[in-house]
Amino acid sequence: MNAVLIAVLVMLILSVSRVHVVLSLFIGALVGGLLAGMGLEGTMVAFQEGLQGGAKIALSYALLGAFAMAVAASGLPRVLAEWLIGRVGVTDETTKSRAVTATKWGLLLGILAMSIMSQNLIPVHIAFIPLLIPPLLVVFNRLQLDRRLIASILTFGLVTTYMWLPVGFGSIFLNDILLGNIEKAGMDVSNINILSVMTIPALGMVAGLLIAVFVSYRKPRIYADKPIQGLAEEKEDEPISRYKIIVALVAIVATFLVQVVMQSIGTEADSLLVGALVGLSIFLLTGGVSWREADDVFTGGMKMMALIGFIMITAQGFASVMSATGEVESLVTASANLFEGSKGAAAFAMLLVGLIVTMGIGSSFSTLPIIATIYVPLCMTMGFSPAATVAIIGAAGALGDAGSPASDSTLGPTSGLNADGQHDHIRDTVIPTFLHYNIPLIISGWVAAMVL
Repeated sequence: MNAVLIAVLVMLILSVSRVHVVLSLFIGALVGGLLAGMGLEGTMVAFQEGLQGGAKIALSYALLGAFAMAVAASGLPRVLAEWLIGRVGVTDETTKSRAVTATKWGLLLGILAMSIMSQNLIPVHIAFIPLLIPPLLVVFNRLQLDRRLIASILTFGLVTTYMWLPVGFGSIFLNDILLGNIEKAGMDVSNINILSVMTIPALGMVAGLLIAVFVSYRKPRIYADKPIQGLAEEKEDEPISRYKIIVALVAIVATFLVQVVMQSIGTEADSLLVGALVGLSIFLLTGGVSWREADDVFTGGMKMMALIGFIMITAQGFASVMSATGEVESLVTASANLFEGSKGAAAFAMLLVGLIVTMGIGSSFSTLPIIATIYVPLCMTMGFSPAATVAIIGAAGALGDAGSPASDSTLGPTSGLNADGQHDHIRDTVIPTFLHYNIPLIISGWVAAMVL
């Protein structure tokens, strides 16, 4: 059996069986390395090399968590939450029903818009989630919104935007990585309209979102009002400082601007880390967070993001072992050979392999360069057109980003929705997003391969 396939299956089975994600990733990496003949020492060396790549990411999100707690301590989220709760708390039943409906759909559309804009207009990726979502949890509770719905909306915006719109992160994914690697592999894609080609796969994601909103999670779900982890419970009668509100707004704008500027000059790898540091510095230097409270606020924020950081670090180690096995190519080749002579079956096999690989690596941006060099010759041999080849590889690369326990497209939503400890990463984010997006994306990707 293929070592990569077994490793990913072991990791997923353990995660769904309520074994901690960090431990599941580690065990899966060990199983994959040993099956590939790397030996225990070789597996551990590859795993440790991958850990180094995840350290900066984990530190960035730890500082972002601290920044989120500083914003929360300023009282800004409380102002927003009280305004929204005021709309929900109207006494007149007719007016209240309208207000609740308007507030619910306004929130859902606002969260969707923010997740879409985080990929292009304000390219901060998942950095907005720890700032936006935790303060709104009490509002979600009053509206009895199912948090699995919020996770599905966030993941839709994070994934569909970059795999369809060639702007911001989408330009990197579609133009630089997807078309760039296909061209390097020997196929001419100069006449490809990438937006048109990826529309069919993107429609699969839209179908999944509509099912989540109007079918799967439309019913109310009850949550308890619990304090955000790491943040001291606020006193309701404590006055809100207008000065601290202004400082918080300035810090948020400065943090986003720093990230946007750094990404525009090609230093996006450090933008999140530097942006969080700038925001924290503004709070400290202006007194938005007093020096006496700073330690408690920052420690609480880092605790909130600690789990996400450990998962990201471990996921990098897992991905490193999967790459070191050298068995991704054999998995693709074996799958294609199994369905030799049937374009439909071969397209399905390539999409399925893309799902498996991305579920393990946790990043479609990292998966595409690996599979593109293998898929292009196979597609040319099978007689797929350049447009169909782009659709297959693009969909195969995006598959698994939604629904992978190690993907930031699932870890990000969990970091915000689990701030009060009532949202399980696997059962409330990973499984819902896997079912609602990967299944429709396989179907729509296959359709694109057949009709383009």
